[in-house]
Amino acid sequence: METSESKEKAKTTGSRNSKRTPKKLVRGVRPYYEDSNFALYLGDCLDIISKIPVNSIDMIFADPPYNLSNGGITCHAGKMVSVNKGDWDISRGFDADFAFHLDWLRACYQILKPGGTIWVSGTYHSIYSCGYAIQLIGYKILNDISWFKPNASPNLSCRYFTASHETLIWARKGENKKHKFNYGLIKNRRWDEDFLKKPNSQMRSVWAIKTPKREEKLFGKHPTQKPLALLDRIILASTDEGDTVLDPFTGSSTTGIAAVSKKRIFIGIDSVKEYLDLSIKRYTHRIKFKLV
Repeated sequence: METSESKEKAKTTGSRNSKRTPKKLVRGVRPYYEDSNFALYLGDCLDIISKIPVNSIDMIFADPPYNLSNGGITCHAGKMVSVNKGDWDISRGFDADFAFHLDWLRACYQILKPGGTIWVSGTYHSIYSCGYAIQLIGYKILNDISWFKPNASPNLSCRYFTASHETLIWARKGENKKHKFNYGLIKNRRWDEDFLKKPNSQMRSVWAIKTPKREEKLFGKHPTQKPLALLDRIILASTDEGDTVLDPFTGSSTTGIAAVSKKRIFIGIDSVKEYLDLSIKRYTHRIKFKLV
């Protein structure tokens, strides 16, 4: 039997889906690309975010620069390659890097709805600065997730432990506001690669998910591209259908593909045209074959 509460929720959701579009949420800036629920913007994230009304975004996933492009080497597909990813990933020094993280996290805080959440991904090069900034600004940290990569690249120097995980910080806007957590939905879902989860057990904070699959790199790849399986889990856990998801460093827009496939609205921002072009190829391919 449909209750008055469920009717009100349906009414609210229907109204939201019919009126909210990415273009209406970003004022005075022409999208680089726009489909019905998927929009990309080319430019500095601080500038684009300033055009978004306060308290209007349900969830943010951010994978900011790790600032590790220092001329070193790493291993990719069994070959020695440079760690350099581009000018956007070069460290400007500790103080400047921290100031950058503080600025974009403050901007994100303004546009999140009360109780809205943000996910920030990083390695030890950046995640501690981000975590400190998150606490300074006034977010409430809900969890830190360890994303374990079973197929991580080996360490060529043999002088350090092999880096085989990234840290995800999940935080809420507001100390006392209720946040979304679709616990039942994700608890009862089969996560094929999560060997630490037994049937009907609680969801733990260590996630075993392999790096992006071959088909996710069909048109090329972003140097810090995240697997769809990771973003699927994040979006299902912390948003509802019709919610608006923002990625201020969208790269190849794994966040957007996952969001739209789960019937969310997506806004992606990046300062590199090449990555937005890659995003469009990935998205339109999935639309063509009805994968979103």
